[in-house]
Amino acid sequence: MTDFCRHLMSDITIAGLTIRNRILSTGHQTYLADRGLPGDDFIAYHEARAKGGAGLIITEAARFHETALSEAPDLHILSDDAIPAFTRLTQAVHRHGAKIIGQLSHTGRVTRRVQGGLRGIVHAPSAVPSGRFTVVPREMTTALVEDIVAAAIAGAGRYHRAGYDGVELMASHGLLFAQFLNPRVNRRTDKYGGSPENRMRALADTFRGIRAVVGRDMVLGLRISSEELEPDGLDRDEAIDICRILADAGLVDYVNTTIGSMAGLGGSIHVVPPMEIAPGYVARNAQAIREAISVPVFVAGRINDPQVGERIIGSGQADMVAMTRALITDPDLPNKVKAGQPDLVRACIGCNQACIGHMHAGYRISCIQTPISGRELRMPAASGAQTPKRVMVVGGGPAGLRAAITAAEDGHVVSLHESGPVPGGQVLLAQALPERAEFGGLVTNLLAEVARHDIDITLNSTATRETVLAANPDMVILATGSTMLPPEVEVEVEGAGEGHVLTAEDVLKGANTGSRVLVADWGCDWVGIGLAMQLAGDGCQVRLAVTGTCAGEALPPYLRNYWVGRLHEAGVQVIPFARIYGVDDDTAYLLHAISDQPVICDGVDTVVVANGRLARTTLEQDLAGTGIPVVTVGDCNTARTAEEAIYEGLVFTREALTRLGAA
Repeated sequence: MTDFCRHLMSDITIAGLTIRNRILSTGHQTYLADRGLPGDDFIAYHEARAKGGAGLIITEAARFHETALSEAPDLHILSDDAIPAFTRLTQAVHRHGAKIIGQLSHTGRVTRRVQGGLRGIVHAPSAVPSGRFTVVPREMTTALVEDIVAAAIAGAGRYHRAGYDGVELMASHGLLFAQFLNPRVNRRTDKYGGSPENRMRALADTFRGIRAVVGRDMVLGLRISSEELEPDGLDRDEAIDICRILADAGLVDYVNTTIGSMAGLGGSIHVVPPMEIAPGYVARNAQAIREAISVPVFVAGRINDPQVGERIIGSGQADMVAMTRALITDPDLPNKVKAGQPDLVRACIGCNQACIGHMHAGYRISCIQTPISGRELRMPAASGAQTPKRVMVVGGGPAGLRAAITAAEDGHVVSLHESGPVPGGQVLLAQALPERAEFGGLVTNLLAEVARHDIDITLNSTATRETVLAANPDMVILATGSTMLPPEVEVEVEGAGEGHVLTAEDVLKGANTGSRVLVADWGCDWVGIGLAMQLAGDGCQVRLAVTGTCAGEALPPYLRNYWVGRLHEAGVQVIPFARIYGVDDDTAYLLHAISDQPVICDGVDTVVVANGRLARTTLEQDLAGTGIPVVTVGDCNTARTAEEAIYEGLVFTREALTRLGAA
């Protein structure tokens, strides 16, 4: 091993358990469970990270009591019948030298418990409303609390019998054990409420019971939010006191710190902090806890770069760092760091689209940059070309770059033609939005892979039927992208020629607006929000008219809620259910999307229209009948996002090359 990241790559021993480095994958919902158990897909996902060199894998929150069950594809560890499946997972992770710890979790009031379309009975320490989930829970009886404690102990025993190295209880993010600890949420008058000792009882009794069952064979850990950042949430001093009491009592072998809460709309952005949040920002809280206790402290929170992890470990802020999303993007990150090859790491950009975004939409985990994540057993294998083919890729956006890399990986001779002066496609505009510069890392990562495969890129090269025929490729992959639809207003647009009506692309490319701007946002996504924030930051008075229920309706909930708050702070007026109809000198005319009644906005200097995008299909049509196999990937099929572009660039390309080789 080189001296690169020597602190990060050093081993650590916790209560007799030696872990090969300081990189861990925290428990995170993958939605890969098979009827509540670790099936083949779940095992393959975690095995890939173990094989890639992670020191510790903490598997996601397993439900250990029936009052926490819903129809979500969560892990269950409710009976001894689960032990064989968890044993298979343990063996797969241990096979590659990593250690494995299992979480036990109960949501308490942080749920709607939907089953069969019906909302179920929600149980919590007290009947304190959950605003985010619009539920007033039922207060648990003393007997039910005792039963939950006993069930958690039994669940830990099953982890032990499955060969796990440890168990972690979740008192983080406003979940059940955190609710017991919190005097503003726990208003009980029995032995589980009132005094600090009583509020600690459910958690402490669970730890004691687990230790009595498993002895010293397993590491016991606590996951806790170092502060919940909600009006009724635990604050930092309270979290430090809780950790100190548990550590001093010898009940925990480590503390795994995070930040934020799932219970509210504000603190939830910190559960999986996106690129808008500074890297490693929770480390200062972890350090405060580490200085107060004698057991190792882990930390999570936007640690997507090995150098950030090295700084945190080297400075003594924490003993292990969670690089969960970094490992989703690049499961081999630890091995690359160990080999002193950080330039080979595919860096997470914190977009949250296919990790937590998939989970919120009810889909399996993946990564927009690494489609194989979560699909380890389902992706087409490399074609392994016996006879290399000449592959021509047209378009240098994410789809085209990924297609070119895939063809080169499979052993073919690849040329890529990009009509513009630089590759990147729509990413070049996306990264120009406020606080979205890191999105450009997607193209940086792709171009680094292009360079390693020595792929020939020709810029300012507009491919035509004639140039394609002259090149005589064995296959053409079209990634020609899409173009923004022109402003679609239903009456004459007066003043359009003088810049009174602009497109989103016009503004992102530097076009000037007046001081009073209406942004007409058709897609309810990043574009409208980003334009509104940019213009507000420039000092404009901004109104944002969206066709949906709210700004950012198409975004994952945590991100949407965060940016709705930011828009309010910036003084942007949001007009929901509104579509642009027409403009004149200083008035924009909208129609209510449901009632079709007029919504008139006076005092408007400039209307900025963020419309949908139209697939570019001209070259595809021109190549019809030439006999050259043509594959289309990305926006030239239908305009969507970088996730679909990269997925198709990989999958469609590989499948087509396999067919070509078999022909």
